Amino acid sequence: MNKIEVSLDKNKHHYVAIMAGGIGSRFWPISRSKYPKQFLDVLNVGESLLQSTFKRFAHFIPVENIFIVTFEDYADLVKEQIPDALEANILREPSRKNTAPCVAYIASKLHQRDPDATLIVAPSDHLILDTVAFIDTCRQAFDYVDRFVSLLTLGIRPTYPNTGYGYIQYDQTPYEGNVYPVITFTEKPQLEFAKTFIASGDFLWNAGIFVWKVRDVLTAIEKYLPEMYEVFHAEEEYFNTPKEQEALERIYPQCVNISIDYGIMEKADNVAIIPSEFGWSDLGTWNSAYENMDKDYLGNAVKGDNVVIIDATKNVVQASNNKLVVLQGLDEFVVVDTNDVLLICKKEKEQEIKDYMTEIKRNKGERFL
Repeated sequence: MNKIEVSLDKNKHHYVAIMAGGIGSRFWPISRSKYPKQFLDVLNVGESLLQSTFKRFAHFIPVENIFIVTFEDYADLVKEQIPDALEANILREPSRKNTAPCVAYIASKLHQRDPDATLIVAPSDHLILDTVAFIDTCRQAFDYVDRFVSLLTLGIRPTYPNTGYGYIQYDQTPYEGNVYPVITFTEKPQLEFAKTFIASGDFLWNAGIFVWKVRDVLTAIEKYLPEMYEVFHAEEEYFNTPKEQEALERIYPQCVNISIDYGIMEKADNVAIIPSEFGWSDLGTWNSAYENMDKDYLGNAVKGDNVVIIDATKNVVQASNNKLVVLQGLDEFVVVDTNDVLLICKKEKEQEIKDYMTEIKRNKGERFL
């Protein structure tokens, strides 16, 4: 990997918001409601996904301009894992309402503090292997949205027809340089559609990384999610004051649970995209982890010091270092052994793990979630 040199952005109006409030349910059973995957070292690299994300942005954004938006129950975990983060920059959502309220919150707060703010919003739990290319792409994005009224997203050039990612179709004629108009957003497609998207050459994976001036995204929220805009706008005098958290307690119960993609990006007419290549994976599923883990000669990806594989291929196995796990005769399975849960699931069925959790909650309560 290239050596990364810290070269901080000289523009004091550039900010980052890292979204770190999710549960990571498709990574169950290691990702739990009390300790979700962004706080875990999923790939056994010596740091959590959140720590990697913060470090990546700290290479070019001053720490005082990096915010972490998390569920209030996780604030202490954030402080423990990111001691360099400013206390005031750890923002606590009182409930989980998806990404649109999260964006409305940080945009409203920043606009009240710095009306000229430009913001990158990014998930906390993605893998990015080429930090140099990522930083270069972010700087391109900042440069574009500083000059134009645009809601910009980063799209990943797809390498195979993944059905677990969203897709973005873009016009091949650029606005300028490497910035292109967006045509359509498509949620996770069926395999045949994914193959068609790949073959067409004009679809990118949706990385869920957005760049915009805060005033521009607030204008979009006012247009497309007016009720949400009004509840934040009504409380804006309390942002960046000791009464901010009390205001959030009034705001969030009034917010609809909706993603920024569905609420804004799919509807707006000024959406742009930068086709990007920086070794990205959303690490949203066990299959995506499998793709990024070291494997033995039979294609098994194993995390655990005492796992013995016999006549088994292409499995992903996670187990405690103090337990012996012997695996024989399985092909293409997810096997995850924790203190209180054992999951054995076909890799092709991993998208159904969220459904299994619903069934478990119904029959066993929340103890195992």
